[in-house]
Amino acid sequence: MQQSWIDQIRRQPAAAAAFAIFIISGATLLGAWYFEYVVKLPPCPLCLEQRLPYHVVIPLSLLLAIAALVRAPHALVSVGLLAIAAAMLCGAALGGYHVGVEWHWWPGPADCSGPLTDFNAKGPLLNQLQSIRVVRCDEAAWRFLGISLAGYNVLISLLLAAIAAWGLSAARSAR
Repeated sequence: MQQSWIDQIRRQPAAAAAFAIFIISGATLLGAWYFEYVVKLPPCPLCLEQRLPYHVVIPLSLLLAIAALVRAPHALVSVGLLAIAAAMLCGAALGGYHVGVEWHWWPGPADCSGPLTDFNAKGPLLNQLQSIRVVRCDEAAWRFLGISLAGYNVLISLLLAAIAAWGLSAARSAR
């Protein structure tokens, strides 16, 4: 009898971990876009940088899930899971830095002050400044249970790194 792909994923920890990472990281990025485009909370520069690990991890985790299901070499799957864990730990560190900026534990980057247009352009400078909407990195635009979106990103990134580590450990012991 042919096994369903769900049964195959359950029997292969590396595939299960990679698939879980794919689903959670995809949902996280969709959530960020929801807050940006539906709730109308524009991201600050640090928020945009925190999305970068997800842009790497989403396709990588899907490829790893497929590779594990077709029984690709264990070393290849292991390196992929290590790369995911490293990317998500970097994402957690960046999110932690952003949380510290929001709580004013340390100063944020200078580019959170908003771009200015050409000073030589026609029209008064005051009109140019009034049209700029500055999205500050040091002010949390939204909080739930006292945790900002950057704080939730830290938690999600740590969870994804832990899932990658579990998948790596479980796959090694299943060999």
